[in-house]
Amino acid sequence: MKHVSNKPRVLFVPYPAQGHVTPMLMLAAVFQRRGFLPIFLTPSYIHSHISSQISLTNEILFISMPDTVDDNTPHDFFTVETALETTMPSYVRRVLGEYNSNGSGVVCMVVDLLASSAIEVGKEYGVAVAGFWPAMFATYNLISAVPDMVKNNLISSDTGCPEEGSKRCVPNQPLLSTEELPWLIGTSSARKARFKFWTRTMVRAKSLQWILVNSFPEELPLENPIPKSSAAVFLVGPLSRHSNPAKTPTFWEEDDGCLQWLEKQSPNSVVYISFGSWVSPINESKVRSLAVALLGLRKPFIWVLKSNWRDGLPIGFTQKIQNYGRLVSWAPQMEILKHRAVGCYLTHCGWNSIMEAIQCRKRLLCFPVAGDQFLNCGYVVKVWRIGLKLNGFGEKEVEEGVRKVMEDGEMKGRLMKLHERIMGEEANSRVNSSFTTFIKDINKLSFGKFL
Repeated sequence: MKHVSNKPRVLFVPYPAQGHVTPMLMLAAVFQRRGFLPIFLTPSYIHSHISSQISLTNEILFISMPDTVDDNTPHDFFTVETALETTMPSYVRRVLGEYNSNGSGVVCMVVDLLASSAIEVGKEYGVAVAGFWPAMFATYNLISAVPDMVKNNLISSDTGCPEEGSKRCVPNQPLLSTEELPWLIGTSSARKARFKFWTRTMVRAKSLQWILVNSFPEELPLENPIPKSSAAVFLVGPLSRHSNPAKTPTFWEEDDGCLQWLEKQSPNSVVYISFGSWVSPINESKVRSLAVALLGLRKPFIWVLKSNWRDGLPIGFTQKIQNYGRLVSWAPQMEILKHRAVGCYLTHCGWNSIMEAIQCRKRLLCFPVAGDQFLNCGYVVKVWRIGLKLNGFGEKEVEEGVRKVMEDGEMKGRLMKLHERIMGEEANSRVNSSFTTFIKDINKLSFGKFL
């Protein structure tokens, strides 16, 4: 496990999902370019998926961690949580112990807040810990506001569910009602368990010295102050600005053939559809409704739909669309979004997807499903006004949504301005300044050993 290097070591502990591992890998690459040796700790089932894609020359040390969740076990929220709480802490202790024993040690840990048990291990070993928040900072603010929501009788302190008759907006978040809170997913017992998870996470986060957020200052045009915290908050996103998408490891094999297909399509004509990678985002009836709507729309499209999510497709769907549609299990998303043929993106409003769309200047059709997606959608539709929300997949609604998004010149103008504010030279300078300040803080703790 030991690695001979004079570079200061930073241990990265991600939450084991594609939407969390990918931005943390991008963050680790930034640290590598600034003179650190990133040590990236992943469960074995993730390491097996990405190991063949990892360059031996990128100077990031990957360590595979034994895991209680294997490929034959559903990787749902609760099995992953159990693994993080039971298996991961002992292995983080092992990594820190081995590096500390040779005198070089780990100067800092960067821990995804959803893997918060690692924060406690860092405290045990006296290692400085920075939290990593891969989502909107507004979502962090929202979860930090749980005590205020309980105090104002908006939600139950036990379950996190809205109090009876409460559908009011959340404090400092007029875009969100109490029925759209991130932990309100699944059955009542599942909601309660998720709420306990988030409560525990935020308690652990109180000990953090820094929080690195994959977002940008322009996210917050609303009155949405940084919550009171002892941690210094650095907005360092979008991290995808630092990445070559062709070299970013993915958990699944990508269908590159769709890129060749795009070359044959007219500019701004294709609808790109993807609802993320975590679990089946829409049920069979919604899959069927969207498929029927696409048949009626008869616009060229690429739909990312894993094979085990296709039971709702109408009989003969793949044959009917062969002249104008592509159905793929996984796709090189950034390369697709950058393509001139793509006119809009129908998305579940995962945060990584939204930032990639802004980076690639693509307008959005939003269909949030769960978690933080409702809040993300609110910013896209009501604050930045770079997209529209679909309430369903009826033929008329899909047709009107696609037409409005593709033809709205003012929306395109707002998107271009937001892109410049986020991706321009001034924004890049702010992000570099944030990284420099953070590194100086670590340097102080390490008695000036490095810069």
